[in-house]
Amino acid sequence: MRSFIYKQTHKGDPTCLGQFGVEDCMGKLRDWRFDAVIGIGGICNWAKSEGISRKLSWIGIGPRKIARKHARGPIVLFDHFTIFEEKGQELNSIAPLLARRLLHPKAPRFLFSNGLSASEQAEVLQILRTAKGAPASSPFRSGVNRRVSPHVCPPNDCSPSRTPRKGTCPP
Repeated sequence: MRSFIYKQTHKGDPTCLGQFGVEDCMGKLRDWRFDAVIGIGGICNWAKSEGISRKLSWIGIGPRKIARKHARGPIVLFDHFTIFEEKGQELNSIAPLLARRLLHPKAPRFLFSNGLSASEQAEVLQILRTAKGAPASSPFRSGVNRRVSPHVCPPNDCSPSRTPRKGTCPP
């Protein structure tokens, strides 16, 4: 199972309903081939202010992609979706090898599991198991048809000039 693992800068994309890309986060990468996505709170100030830094933020398994205009990539819905955001576990406590690879200042913003060591892949599979019984994304509520404002999400970093938004998920 090829997993797309990335450092998330803010809450709200994906929505609580499991709609990934409503704010065009991770752009064209959403159109790449993967079987699951793991969102991990990044280490920048924006992620810290959102309460997601260094935490397992969300998991989506079994992507279904919906193409749309005026966006860099499709909306992605999932057969199984769960979101934790600021309530997520610290990555270091559940996947220390993966945390060591991703949560240092020179780490890449994203990676795919097929480039990981066997031990790191085992940690990814353990994380994915927590979402196997989760319900599917909901494509019929707010967010999917919303037109995206360009550059809502920073392309590769947490720009200090950006103002953190409030998340869209209920507490």
